[in-house]
Amino acid sequence: MRFRGKQQKHTSHSTADSYTHLREEMVRAQIERRGIRNNNVLEAMRKVPRHLFLKRESIDSAYEDHALSIDCGQTMSQPYIVALMTDQLGLDPESKVLEIGTGCGYQTAVLAEIIDEVYTVEIIPELAEAAWKRLTKLGYQNIHKKIGNGYFGWEEHAPFDRIIITAAPKKVPDNLVEQLTAGGRMVVPVGDFNQDLVIVSKTVHGFERKKISDVRFVPMTCPPE
Repeated sequence: MRFRGKQQKHTSHSTADSYTHLREEMVRAQIERRGIRNNNVLEAMRKVPRHLFLKRESIDSAYEDHALSIDCGQTMSQPYIVALMTDQLGLDPESKVLEIGTGCGYQTAVLAEIIDEVYTVEIIPELAEAAWKRLTKLGYQNIHKKIGNGYFGWEEHAPFDRIIITAAPKKVPDNLVEQLTAGGRMVVPVGDFNQDLVIVSKTVHGFERKKISDVRFVPMTCPPE
């Protein structure tokens, strides 16, 4: 199933709400202060109502500088990490992006504010259905969605210019690298207990990787070795 028409994707959250000042402060203190200057990323972080992607008991903490628990034992990354990963993708509006791990849908919404179409895969049906309901209610119409194991990507829609993974595999999944375009880029946390956020760039000779920072993500569901 897919939502189409980026020009119509943001409706119900287009006006100011009581959390607008908290988003402004979040961007200023947590994101700009740490060096992120990409206007598209900053505007998306100012616009997407993070609190609407959380359980009721977590809403008051929505704009604080830390990760938050969501359903099914999963987490929503802290605002800075969402902004950092989005920034490191190096997006333009025409980028074809695959997101592995829809989760609550917050990162999906940030991507959908910047690019024309987002492809997103979630392995937990309960999470996926809840996220899609939120995204639909907020008016997003430029999202392609699928329930499945993101380790395998979304081959029928490959190749992708960019891939973002929001759970940590123990190593970079070769099959996802194969689904990148030549010159494509993937941002992924890699590791078991000690994790590195890395950029994987596909080249004619294979791929190159560059560490960005230390991170902590939930493990990615991978097939048995």
